[in-house]
Amino acid sequence: MKALISVSDKTGVLDLARELHALGVTLISTGGTARLLADAGLPVTEVAEVTGFPEMLDGRVKTLHPVIHGGLLARRDVPAHMAALQQHGIDTIDLLVVNLYPFEATVARDGCTLGDAIENIDIGGPAMVRSAAKNWRDVSVLTDPAQYPVVLSELKDAGRVSDATRLQLAIAAFNRIAQYDAAISQYLSALDLSAGVPAADAVPARHGFPGQFNACWTKLQDLRYGENPHQQAAFYRDPDAPAGSLVSAQQLQGKALSYNNIADADAAWECVKGFAAPACVIIKHANPCGVALGTTPLEAYRKAFQTDPTSAFGGIISFNRALDGEAAQAVAQQFVEVLIAPDFTPEALAVFRPKANVRLLRIALPADAATTRNRWHLQRVGGGVLVQTADHHVLRASDLKVVTERQPTPEQLQDLLFAWSVAQYVKSNAIVFCKDGMTMGVGAGQMSRLDSARIASIKAQAAGLSLQGTAVASDAFFPFRDGLDVVVDAGATCIIQPGGSVRDQEVIDAANERGVVMVFTGVRHFRH
Repeated sequence: MKALISVSDKTGVLDLARELHALGVTLISTGGTARLLADAGLPVTEVAEVTGFPEMLDGRVKTLHPVIHGGLLARRDVPAHMAALQQHGIDTIDLLVVNLYPFEATVARDGCTLGDAIENIDIGGPAMVRSAAKNWRDVSVLTDPAQYPVVLSELKDAGRVSDATRLQLAIAAFNRIAQYDAAISQYLSALDLSAGVPAADAVPARHGFPGQFNACWTKLQDLRYGENPHQQAAFYRDPDAPAGSLVSAQQLQGKALSYNNIADADAAWECVKGFAAPACVIIKHANPCGVALGTTPLEAYRKAFQTDPTSAFGGIISFNRALDGEAAQAVAQQFVEVLIAPDFTPEALAVFRPKANVRLLRIALPADAATTRNRWHLQRVGGGVLVQTADHHVLRASDLKVVTERQPTPEQLQDLLFAWSVAQYVKSNAIVFCKDGMTMGVGAGQMSRLDSARIASIKAQAAGLSLQGTAVASDAFFPFRDGLDVVVDAGATCIIQPGGSVRDQEVIDAANERGVVMVFTGVRHFRH
């Protein structure tokens, strides 16, 4: 048995080569990989010795040779193939271990020149991988160090790699090539060539959106159905998923997640991880129905639940702190579909162990959680897709413009910023009443901003909450004064909104007339 090893990422390759040598496998290698193996005392044959042709063009040409591709592509069950190999003195290659030049990591670096990018486009590696994967019945192709243990185990136990494993390896190989080519295409088609072709040592300007948008995702699981039982669905992972995102969740217990569970869990997690203080978010049908800050998870939960106990029934609950036993006891009193936290104490796990259907998700919270989010937001339309940068805007107090005679107190300022943070995750048109780090009423997804304001008031009344002295956030500007009058009549004393309406002055005058504070953000948060 012969193995050709040529890797850029050398993680685990030395141990793999030692194990293969111990199994009697002949080792062939290239360049730096060959030197690594030889320095470790392993017998290794350079590819140049096999091909009879030296590496050339700074390593651009080394494995692009009939001796290599003949050894990979020849079908062992076709006599004519084997006769051709014998005629030309070509040996079969049974195992290919290749990972590719780090193109994606190279172009992601600040200061990457066009020359750096081009030189990190692998040619020989993908060509060999395709040859080996095409001939998967006879050749095992390994493109990821995570695959090494499985192959070694089968070689030790059975003296060969099983057909099923070889096919799975081939599928993974073609998937990797697709991702690699997609990354190259996306980088090159984003180059800004309006000023001419950039020099090799220049850092080229790039358009925000490439000429061809390539998306390659890996399926995590099939789902029972989609939004409705007559729809089919699956859950996929972005290869460049940011740290601490939902796809990294570890499910500790509970039934399999549904399509709607995943969508709502993502909304809950994205919202809660943006708060620095201990926070709890309760989501129902993609909208926050309760959000609150507290000194402990228990306090945050009780305040969030108090906003809208009716809607919280069967909701998705997320925390940005480890869930302890005390908070778990309180949550367990209601019907919850999914519970998310960075961790669960043993006491919290014990509380939910008898509730086998409750899905517990543990997601590590990165240090920069507020800014670690998806780069792109995609929405399908008929025959196409809308692509935009994700809404990552973080509002600071220094960004606010006070437009009324009355100035906000420090307490009002904190409530305004909190309300604005919540409104970012509420479907438009959004109106959010808050006070003391707690949502008091949420109006979401209405065609009229007036209706959203009225619904928020009705919900607060139903929950027995007073809106006197509250702060209100509106995700977009008030086009007329009537919306302001509704929230002030309900009890609001300060309002945060983007501004930008042709009738801004009319609304500002109304705020001064009513004696309330109004601040403009200059940014809106439509969420469709």
